[in-house]
Amino acid sequence: MARPIKETPILYGEDARVFEARMKNPPKESHEKIEEINRDYNYIMSLFAN
Repeated sequence: MARPIKETPILYGEDARVFEARMKNPPKESHEKIEEINRDYNYIMSLFAN
């Protein structure tokens, strides 16, 4: 039987400010990384299309 999912902790103070700042400004992926992701996505989708 599966164990219950633990409650998500609530962030306070500096931890909350840092988390919110990181969520507002996510790191940007390089152009090469985006192309790689798209290539992989198209490959996987081609497997399901046939």
